[in-house]
Amino acid sequence: MYVCNCFGVTEAQVKKHAEDGACTPRQIASACKAGTDCGSCVRRIQALLGRGACPRRELVEQGDAAVALAPRAELPEAA
Repeated sequence: MYVCNCFGVTEAQVKKHAEDGACTPRQIASACKAGTDCGSCVRRIQALLGRGACPRRELVEQGDAAVALAPRAELPEAA
C-alpha cells in the first residue's frame, strides 16, 4: 500500500527504513523523501512508526539510548 503518493513510497519501504534506524518522520523523509512534498502522508508515517515499525524505539524506552541511536554500521555484531 502506498503511504506517499508524491514519491511512490510504500508502507513496506517505510518499515524497512525504520528497521534500518529511521525512527521519526523526519528521518524517514531523509531516507526516501516521503512527507517532503504535500505532507499528507506524515500522519500515516507517524502511525506506522508508532506501531512498532522502529525496533530501536524499544531500546530508547528501555534506557539504552546509546545503542538505539548509534548507526547500525557502528554496532558490534552479535556473537
